[in-house]
Amino acid sequence: MCPGEIYKTLKAPCEGLYKEKGSRFLSFGFPVSDEEEIRGLLENLKKKYYDARHICYAYRLGPEGEPWRANDNGEPSSTAGKPILGQLISIDVSDVLMAVVRYFGGIKLGTGGLINAYRTAAAYALENAEITEKKVLQNVELQFDYDRTDKVMKAIRDTEAVIIEQDYRNSSLPCRIKVKVLPSRTKALLSSLEPT
Repeated sequence: MCPGEIYKTLKAPCEGLYKEKGSRFLSFGFPVSDEEEIRGLLENLKKKYYDARHICYAYRLGPEGEPWRANDNGEPSSTAGKPILGQLISIDVSDVLMAVVRYFGGIKLGTGGLINAYRTAAAYALENAEITEKKVLQNVELQFDYDRTDKVMKAIRDTEAVIIEQDYRNSSLPCRIKVKVLPSRTKALLSSLEPT
């Protein structure tokens, strides 16, 4: 595999808890695939923890960690979302949402205290996380005559491509297979379509 074809993410959701001067910071990490999924998870957290003072979060998506977002949800600027994002960056994970739910304990923590609390809460959740590798795959559609099926299927196996759809229904039309494959292996896969 070539550099940039693999990145790290969470294998499953993770949780952490940090307490400071009576305030409780509940942290939740989720493996995610897009912003719509993130919105749904945040809505669920808001419903479940409706009585919390703040639900701050950060996320990163894709192999390069872009797009990303950090949200302070009413805390002083850059005291919550950015420290949470910093933890995702520090262990280099993407396709991850990290949310921290704060229950106020009656004593103000100050800017430095908030930064430390949100950073530590996120770090505690990530310490409980199982990290896994995710491959960057691209979609490729193959069209070929039926008599090339064996050669194409061998190329799919050899390049470790994953079949997501196939159509052999009409013998008068070319066969069609959609696969996901590592970008560095696309050329080898397409060579199976070339006449011999």
